[in-house]
Amino acid sequence: MFYHLLKYVLLGPLLRLVFRPRIEGLGHVPAAGPAIVAGNHLSFSDHFLMPAILRRRITFLAKAEYFTGGGVKGRLTAFFFRSAGQIPVDRSGKEAGQAAIREGLKVLRRGELLGIYPEGTRSHDGRLYKGKVGVAVMALTAGVPVVPCAMIGTFEAQPPGRVVPRIRPVTIRFGEPLDFSRYAGMEHEKAVLRAVTDEIIYAILSLSGQEYVDEYAAVVKERQAGRARGSAGSRRRRSADLRRARKTRTRHRHGV
Repeated sequence: MFYHLLKYVLLGPLLRLVFRPRIEGLGHVPAAGPAIVAGNHLSFSDHFLMPAILRRRITFLAKAEYFTGGGVKGRLTAFFFRSAGQIPVDRSGKEAGQAAIREGLKVLRRGELLGIYPEGTRSHDGRLYKGKVGVAVMALTAGVPVVPCAMIGTFEAQPPGRVVPRIRPVTIRFGEPLDFSRYAGMEHEKAVLRAVTDEIIYAILSLSGQEYVDEYAAVVKERQAGRARGSAGSRRRRSADLRRARKTRTRHRHGV
């Protein structure tokens, strides 16, 4: 009930006013039955825009941090995700990934739509990154089609770190459903899972027109964070060296 209240009364009309979304290919989303909607992930707004424009209810796998935040913003975010029936995903390890797959399969077995971001995290620079194979495992295990989706313009409207989105139009583009029935029973084959995942990512890329990076976004983010920490440490060391040098010169001037 809360999901539909948000969609049609509280949040949906506001999102349509702010973003004026242009919808393309909505007819590619099945009107009934289980399916996965796999999209790129550019902005926090993506979580709200897609449910607002889809005719059917969609359940997303969302990172667990959205359910555990502190402060007013954190509590409101957690309240929204819980009330809208979204599923928390712990991204801290392999077993956590298996738990997410199990939860996603439950949604599909109920005949519902499951929303997932194959990159596993938001893009920090607007590019499209290598997909994780969880989406392929669920598609093959459940035997469901995958509808690729491209969010276009949400990065510019609300990039990472920006709390209040800019008022600007966005486009939400759906592609033709991808059928992987030819791989039935092969959900444990690593090469097959990688091929299916890459096909899904390529379909999203064709819709979005993004630049592609053949690395996991989380790995690139961590590498850049490490460099930033290293640079900050180097600056602190240089500052400390300068302070010591000044103290030494001062002592020399005073004959100490």
